[in-house]
Parts: sequence; structure tokens; C-alpha cells
Amino acid sequence: MIYYISGGARSGKSSYAQNLALSLTNRPVYLATARNWDKDFEKRIIRHQQDRDERWENIEEEKYPAKIDFTGKVVVIDCVTLWLTNFFVDTKYDVEASLEQIKQAFDDLTQQEATFIVISNELGMGLHADTESGRKFTDLQGWCNQYIARKADKAIFMVSGLPLMLK
Repeated sequence: MIYYISGGARSGKSSYAQNLALSLTNRPVYLATARNWDKDFEKRIIRHQQDRDERWENIEEEKYPAKIDFTGKVVVIDCVTLWLTNFFVDTKYDVEASLEQIKQAFDDLTQQEATFIVISNELGMGLHADTESGRKFTDLQGWCNQYIARKADKAIFMVSGLPLMLK
């Protein structure tokens, strides 16, 4: 089962995903895809970690989570945007290579018999990026989101803390 939850920054995606996971199991897994880029990002990681209590198993994996056995578990993947950033940076901003690599990593992961709750940002609904790399990443994120949304059993769009059920 794949749940796909998207929305803008601070739209309530993570809270909704965590509550959903806890409604499905008493021992969910939180799969963090972020790299610790700087001090500000470290603060964000700590804040997210503090949002979860002892019921959660926390796993960090930047690119290839399929190497971890999640069989029978409920896994919150937070988030596609940061996961995708890792591929984008590592391919030196190659959109096609990044998209193919994350699609393969996603498909490999979701072959497992588990419930995945996938969080992603909707970047293309705000201001147009003022840099070439920003515009490329916005396009890449949109294509990646479409791919995951098509594969998902359920899709939820978060707006102002409220879920809008898409499918």
C-alpha cells in the first residue's frame, strides 16, 4: 500500500503522515532522506526527531532505502524533495539522470510488502525560481511527484493543515 501526501511548506504533511502511520501501527518507521547540509538544517532535523516518541523506529538513508528490509512495516518517507535533492546534487544537476535514478530507487523500495506513506513538496505552485538550477529542480520535482502519485493507492494534498483526498 502506498499513500502519497503532498503540499506546500508547513502545510501539515508530516503531522498528517505521522498520525496516519500511528493509526495503522503502534511501531511505525520514520525514514529520513535528508542530508545534514548545514547548522540550520541540523536544527530542522532535530525538530523533526523531537516530533516523534519512543514508538518510532528512526532510520536515515539518503538514496537507497530498498537495501533495508521493511517487510510488514508502516514506513513514513520524509521526504521525496530531500531524497530527490541528493540525486540532483550527485548527478551534477542532471534532470534526466536524477529522475531515472529516483524512479528506480522508489520502485525497488515499493517492491517490498510494506505500507509506505510518502511525503513530498509541491514546488511549482509558488513563485517561479529565479535560477536555472531552481527551475530545473522544480520541473524535476513535478515529474517525480506525478510518477509517485500514479503509483500510489491513495493521494492526499495538504492545504493549511487540512487534507484534500485526491484518490
